[in-house]
Amino acid sequence: MPKPFQGLLLICILLFSISGTRAQKRSGNEDYRQKMRDLVKDIAKKSRSKNSDFIIIPQNGIELIQKSGKNKTGTATPYLNAISAVAQEDLFYGYLEDDLPTPHQENSYLINYLNLIKQIKKPVFSIDYAFSDQNVTHSYFLNSNKDFIPFVAKRELNEIPQSKIFRENTRDIQKLEEVRNFLYLLNFSNFRSKEELIDKLAETNYDLLIIDAFFGRFDAFSAEEIASLKKKGNGGSRLVIAYMSIGEAEEYRFYWQKNWETYAPAWLTKENPNWAGNYKVKYWHTDWKNIIYRSENSYLRKIQNAGFDGVYLDIIDAFEYFENE
Repeated sequence: MPKPFQGLLLICILLFSISGTRAQKRSGNEDYRQKMRDLVKDIAKKSRSKNSDFIIIPQNGIELIQKSGKNKTGTATPYLNAISAVAQEDLFYGYLEDDLPTPHQENSYLINYLNLIKQIKKPVFSIDYAFSDQNVTHSYFLNSNKDFIPFVAKRELNEIPQSKIFRENTRDIQKLEEVRNFLYLLNFSNFRSKEELIDKLAETNYDLLIIDAFFGRFDAFSAEEIASLKKKGNGGSRLVIAYMSIGEAEEYRFYWQKNWETYAPAWLTKENPNWAGNYKVKYWHTDWKNIIYRSENSYLRKIQNAGFDGVYLDIIDAFEYFENE
């Protein structure tokens, strides 16, 4: 039997050996978080080569603001330099179920990250999913106390709220830092035509519109149509930003090929069980990058040709899917 000191030394050596083995295994794995950071940075670089003021807002995946991997601490500075702001869903309402408060543990976890964004003077946009008057009012109150810019709606995101706009104003909005409120509208099914949608949006006084770049699969907004939306109903100017999913492929998009259902490209993976028609993608794959921002017919090129002020990037947290495979 070894002496006590010898036994302790043996345990320490064993633990060190196990730790080293695990570190080697981790270092051999893909860093899916860095791959997503790289994609966002590439989109920012490409878009700003055409418009130096182009806005980049990632939704969710807030963990990307910190370095990942073994022995890496601190903020991911190149990523933070690439983005203009962050957006977070379900911060106070909707994490477990719409119109229910987000659990304190999850809320605190997110706020710790979002406070880091505030410290570097970048805006934080918050999207809560609630519909009862009491909870909608409470969400706006909680978000404003944190100096976040909130929007509260039903998860379908298919209507323009009829209630008074939070912090409504007549100011000319030229920069993202001047925005005090916004509309997030992605589902246009309640509008009979693109013309009706444009007319309804033009009547609103939101400082910022975040909308889909297409009315239907192929009917992209024109530069003239987007220009008409950059004026509030009260006469003030505003920003208009386009939604773009970069972590999932959507079968209702212009780029979707019908034969992919039978012969899936190498970068296309499983369908999202919670959103029919949405498929996880290997977002670091060259062919997917070509679709999103590299080619002449890319998603980003269509958005910029239409005159949008920026892009709102969704499914940033796709790295979680691959980490858990």
